[in-house]
Amino acid sequence: MLENKHPLILGIESSCDETSAALLCGFDVLSHVVYSQLIHQHYGGVVPELASREHETAISRVVDKTFAEAGNISPHNVDAIAVTYGPGLMGALLVGLNFAKGMVVALKKPLIAINHIEAHLYAPFLDFPNLQPPMLCLLVSGGHTLLIDVKGIRDFTILGETLDDAAGESFDKVARLLNIGYPGGPLIDKLSEKGDPNAIRFPRPYLEKESLNFSFSGLKTAVLNYTKTKESFTDQEIADIAAGFQAAVVDVLEEKVRRAVLQTGHKQVILAGGVAANRLLRKRLKNLEKTLDIHLYYPSLKYCTDNAAMIAAAGVLYYEKGWTSGLDVPAVPNLRIYDHSYTG
Repeated sequence: MLENKHPLILGIESSCDETSAALLCGFDVLSHVVYSQLIHQHYGGVVPELASREHETAISRVVDKTFAEAGNISPHNVDAIAVTYGPGLMGALLVGLNFAKGMVVALKKPLIAINHIEAHLYAPFLDFPNLQPPMLCLLVSGGHTLLIDVKGIRDFTILGETLDDAAGESFDKVARLLNIGYPGGPLIDKLSEKGDPNAIRFPRPYLEKESLNFSFSGLKTAVLNYTKTKESFTDQEIADIAAGFQAAVVDVLEEKVRRAVLQTGHKQVILAGGVAANRLLRKRLKNLEKTLDIHLYYPSLKYCTDNAAMIAAAGVLYYEKGWTSGLDVPAVPNLRIYDHSYTG
């Protein structure tokens, strides 16, 4: 039997196109397995039905491998099972949630249903276990662009959100326009290294002077219109378009963080979500850290994209507060960060 003073939590994630499981003892990651569904690359985006089927095929193998890589730990040793219940694709969510419920019944362990967006907030805790609220969070991913005032665990205020396309969604759409593949974020990030960000000046949608909201649909349309100015582009021109687009997105994100810091007075800023892996964004926020005399935290690259380690980390925090869920908790595809299924 594993003996420790911290809870041993199994995390399960299946909200989109990653099947993942992780075992955490406190914030110490004992094992972490991610199966990425490469099949979607052929379609330029995630196909929900295919995602569900891939999850069904992979989830038991992923969980088994997670326990195998953790060493001499039995499923009976876990204190609770944390699982994503939203937001995400309905079919994909149901695979992970139902698998977790089955384990809960078989092992007679508590279930902890986790909001996937909220879990992103706790991803930096895996690298900085002593990190504590209050703090400001910029959460940028394929489906969300949010500025969040994190007052405490499960205590948030949304300061700004996207009015249309999320930042990560814009990266994917522009990547399709440039015909460079999927997912767009890392591909544009890499391609931009060869491009000149000043070659093409795309608009910066800052909105009103004090606004903390985001809007990237106009920027995406500007790129679309530019790609229609010629029948074909050289490799260098495509790299310049990518670099110009990325610079515009990062300019907006940096400015919104600056505004939020000045408005809230927070000294701790965390960057989370898939777009948190973007190298230019990290560099610019590191510069902002010096300018505003704040402390910036972001997770390791492996914890930026969808993963079960952040789900388990949220589970650790909830378990320590005694917050668990009933077996009747549903999958909620459109779940928002301020929606909770807990009363504890």
